Amino acid sequence: MQRHCLTIRLLLFGPALLALCAATQAQKHPPLKPIDLNVANVKELQELPGVGPATAQRIIDMRQKSGRFKRVEDLLAVRGISQKKLDAMRPYISVTAPPPSGPPVLKSGPPAKK
Repeated sequence: MQRHCLTIRLLLFGPALLALCAATQAQKHPPLKPIDLNVANVKELQELPGVGPATAQRIIDMRQKSGRFKRVEDLLAVRGISQKKLDAMRPYISVTAPPPSGPPVLKSGPPAKK
């Protein structure tokens, strides 16, 4: 009788335990350092909480269409990113300034000897 009860318990709780283990393995771990929205690729963007393949591609598309992100809040213009989702992502994202575009500044050398 006890063996029969054990079998029934395993049949009932076994799948639940497996599902719990699978869900734990499938959870994303946020990036260790902030991801720069202006240089990140699709794979890197998918590390962010709440960002899957479609949202990551929309972020890339927005960057290509509108140019560099100037601030983190610019993500609110991307379809699928709400204020709540942005708040969850905020600790893991950054926006860098564009590289200087002007001509390099030439330093003057020592005066010429006569």
